[in-house]
Amino acid sequence: MLNGFAASLFLLLAAALPAQTPSVQQIAQQVDEHYNRLHSLRAGFTESYEGMGVHRSESGTLLLSKPGRMRWDYTSPAGKLFLLDGKYAWSYAHGAAQVQRIPAKKLDDLRSPLSFLLGHTQIEKELTNLQLAPGKGGSYLLTGQPKGKQDRVREVRLAVTATGTITALDIEEQDGALTRFVFTNEQTNVPIPDNSFRFTPPPGVPVVDATAPI
Repeated sequence: MLNGFAASLFLLLAAALPAQTPSVQQIAQQVDEHYNRLHSLRAGFTESYEGMGVHRSESGTLLLSKPGRMRWDYTSPAGKLFLLDGKYAWSYAHGAAQVQRIPAKKLDDLRSPLSFLLGHTQIEKELTNLQLAPGKGGSYLLTGQPKGKQDRVREVRLAVTATGTITALDIEEQDGALTRFVFTNEQTNVPIPDNSFRFTPPPGVPVVDATAPI
C-alpha cells in the first residue's frame, strides 16, 4: 500500500513540475532542421507596417523554392508582386508605370531576412545576439539582429513552434518602424511549377534597374 501511495505521489509531483525550457541553441537548431528538410513551401501571409504616421496591412500567398526563389503574391492589394527568381528581384504593382528590377545579390528588402530559408538555414549565423523567450500558446520567440543590416534594422523577432515552424516575423527598424509578417497554413514540399518564379513585364511597361533597395 505504501509503495502504491508513494508511486502515486511521485506521479502527481512530476506532473506539477514545469517542463524543462529548451535553450536558444536548441530552438534555433529546430528551425534549421525544419527548413533544411524542405525543397519548397507555400503559406498564406499577412503583412502589416507601422511607422512615420503610416499604417498599412496587406495579405497574400508566399511561395519558396530552393535554391534561391521566392514569390510574394498579394491578393490585398490585388496585383502587387514581389518575386525573387534566383538572379533578380522584381517588384510590380498593378497599374504601376514601371517594373523595378535589382540583382538578387544587391537586394536589401525587408522580406530578405526570410531569404536564408532558401539555402542552408543556420539561424545562429544569420542573427547575432540571439535570445530566446517564451511566446504564446507554447511557442517561442527568437530575437536577434540580422548580420550586415545593423544600420537599418534594430531587431528581428521570430515566433516559432517547438517543431521549428516560423509563424511570425517582426522587423523593427532603427527609426522605430515595425513590419510584421504572420504566416498561416504552411504546406511543405508541395509541387510548385517553375514558371511561378518567372516574371514577364506587362506589355508596354518598362523595366527599370533599381539603384536603391526595392
